[in-house]
Amino acid sequence: MVKLFFENSKQNKLCGILSDVNKEVVVIMCHGANSSKDSKTFLMLEKELNAKSLSTFRFDFYGHGGSEGKFEDITVSEGVDDVLNAVKLMVGKGFTRIGLVGSSFSGMVCLLAAPLVKELFVLALKSPVCDYYDKLVWQGIYDFKKWKRQGFVSKYLNTKKLNYSFFEDVMTLKGEGYLAAGKLRVPTIIVHGDNDKTAPLTYSVKTSKLIKNCELEIIKDCGHSYFEPEHFDKMIRLIGEFIVVSAYRN
Repeated sequence: MVKLFFENSKQNKLCGILSDVNKEVVVIMCHGANSSKDSKTFLMLEKELNAKSLSTFRFDFYGHGGSEGKFEDITVSEGVDDVLNAVKLMVGKGFTRIGLVGSSFSGMVCLLAAPLVKELFVLALKSPVCDYYDKLVWQGIYDFKKWKRQGFVSKYLNTKKLNYSFFEDVMTLKGEGYLAAGKLRVPTIIVHGDNDKTAPLTYSVKTSKLIKNCELEIIKDCGHSYFEPEHFDKMIRLIGEFIVVSAYRN
């Protein structure tokens, strides 16, 4: 494993970990909001995929983990830029086949980025937020006028401030996740719990019908965080096996 630093389009330094066990294929793992490259999900997927001779690259988004920036400045568009620059880094390292794994926040990020990655061979989404505009309006937890007036909300995820620029960005991307899904042709898997209160299962049902080559795996009685060991293990197995099969299909 090697720690790598690369830049986004604004020249902010981002941090990632490359496990280089295959010179052709690499799976880029993209975490959720207020998480990091060192999440339990990605550490386990890294182990599983490396054991099958697939390289992995897990990185921290802008404002997260070991990357530069403030969390409050993150947007979905910034996430897309980060992913595309991670792809650029991997292509520069000589990888010719790239997989993407997105989780929650980065589910929409990866949906938007995927059609722009010509080297993409597989997409895996864990409990994706496919339409952030709908999520924020549907949940109804923010006073949008107050958010705009003061410039930020102070209780995002109970720990972080989030600038109004996030919602402005989300408004410009309304419905874009679904439009991007309709453009995808690579093998795709979506894993989602049927008791998810953070990202409604309806998002993944709709998205799975738009992607031409998609498998939707619904885990019964499972919430957004996969706290139960049997739910977590099943999610890892489903995503890991799907990626491995896709990698060695041709």
